[in-house]
Amino acid sequence: MSGPDGVASPEFVDGGYRTDRRRPSIFARTLPGLRFYLFAGPIVWLAGHRAGRGDYDDAAWSRSSLAILRALEGAGVRIEITGVDHFRTLDGPCVFVGNHMSTLETFVLPTVIRSWRPVTFIVKKELTDYPIFGPVMRSRDPVVVGRTNPRDDLKAVLEGGTERLRAGISIVVFPQTTRTPVFDPAAFNSIGIKLAKRAQVPVVPIALKTDAWGNGRLFKDIGRIDPAKTVHIEFGAPLRVQGTGAAEHQRVVDFIEERLRVWGGTVANGATATGG
Repeated sequence: MSGPDGVASPEFVDGGYRTDRRRPSIFARTLPGLRFYLFAGPIVWLAGHRAGRGDYDDAAWSRSSLAILRALEGAGVRIEITGVDHFRTLDGPCVFVGNHMSTLETFVLPTVIRSWRPVTFIVKKELTDYPIFGPVMRSRDPVVVGRTNPRDDLKAVLEGGTERLRAGISIVVFPQTTRTPVFDPAAFNSIGIKLAKRAQVPVVPIALKTDAWGNGRLFKDIGRIDPAKTVHIEFGAPLRVQGTGAAEHQRVVDFIEERLRVWGGTVANGATATGG
């Protein structure tokens, strides 16, 4: 589905989206990873080529993101997205704060969020230096952090993030230091809360279970595609930061942990629920 400005998105019904039950092809059932990367590779290459020429806007970004979502579904991965009404009806920008499980959310969230509001990410500098994908990320004017000096990173996030939020651009923050299938509340810092407080915008929690696209051993972005694992993306109710923000930070952590337990995700204390 495309909006009037060419921005593409899945078909949302009642604030959510679910992959239909069509049976994947024999090829996808037998070799889901090969099927996915054969389709995803050209999508990413074309996006990088266009971005390198300066010909890659929000509409193109959303179309690439939707194409990746469809490639995952074509490989047999089921995707469930809920809670979009929590941010769709906001009057202005917000800070999205979520756990970071795999490469999948970086590729799929643009088509979900950009359907209703401009958005960019806080990213590590090394991501903007990647071949092919680097130009795509740079074209989205992200807030870039080095992950070597916490003081410098905090300054970059507070200043750069506030600048973009005041321009009406929402920010996606993954407070963990790295992608991991295990959610560790102790490693989940409050930088997103600090940014929202400074910019005086709401925080929208995102709980993510995206390990259907695994982290690779040699190349972290190229991992196993496992259709037996459902992708879950859920947006929580917006929070207004009060006082130090400690209570709001804890509410974000509790929301993510509770959803992961329902879905069968793993948290740092080793507890695992029985979800898909």
